[in-house]
Amino acid sequence: MRNIMRQYFSLLASPIKYKTLFLQFVKRDISGRYKGSLIGIAWAFITPLLTLGVYTFVFAGIFKMRWPGELASGNGAYALRLFAGLVVFNLFSEVVSRASSLIVEQPNLVKKVVFPLELLGHISIGVSLFHFLVGSGMLFVCTIFFESFHYSALLFPLVILPLIPLLLGLTWILSAIGVYFRDLGQALVLLVNLLLFLSPVFYSTSTLSPELQFWIGLNPLTQPIENMRNVLFAGLMPDLMSWFGSLFLGLAVAMAGAWMFTKTRDGFADVL
Repeated sequence: MRNIMRQYFSLLASPIKYKTLFLQFVKRDISGRYKGSLIGIAWAFITPLLTLGVYTFVFAGIFKMRWPGELASGNGAYALRLFAGLVVFNLFSEVVSRASSLIVEQPNLVKKVVFPLELLGHISIGVSLFHFLVGSGMLFVCTIFFESFHYSALLFPLVILPLIPLLLGLTWILSAIGVYFRDLGQALVLLVNLLLFLSPVFYSTSTLSPELQFWIGLNPLTQPIENMRNVLFAGLMPDLMSWFGSLFLGLAVAMAGAWMFTKTRDGFADVL
């Protein structure tokens, strides 16, 4: 058990142990994504705004949806709360959608060089956190400009913290499975699209029946999204019980992912 825990914490601390390598790959992936485009990294700002505009037009403009308790504020209140949900969901979506191909797309790192493969999961999350911070920054500015600033908004890093070990564990699990089962990527695309509507992105859980609130509450994205809205728009502290529950779940998934990745990594080179 002691060896397992030591190995687990070693994998978690990989970005510190390989700090230079981690930063180089994160920078490479971010710049590579926008390399050759006319406006470059500006797409990181434009894409979430365009997505927000389309969703707001459809749900608030066409379907006339309003946020509970914010009926007088019209589309602006709905757009900001939708944006908060999208920022959290996009972090999850970007990491999970890429996870299955993380090892498969890097055969040279598996076969030809000595590389800490567990670091690829950290790199993927590092890149996604960059886009999350861009979206969060835009959300902060819009909130201050159109509504009001609450000091509880400074707690947003605490709100998102439980999601990081969860994503890391899922990345290790899915990337390991993806080496052996290539159809996993297609299944994940479908699952992520379904999860968009099974998460409280377009709606508040307060509008749901108690039965639906229970089932939606089992979604690991529900608490981060709801807590993000609470600290930004309501001036409320995160619910500590649900926060610790989410953190415990995230750490458990990270531990399971570290164990599975360690057990399967020796066979990657044979399959690739």
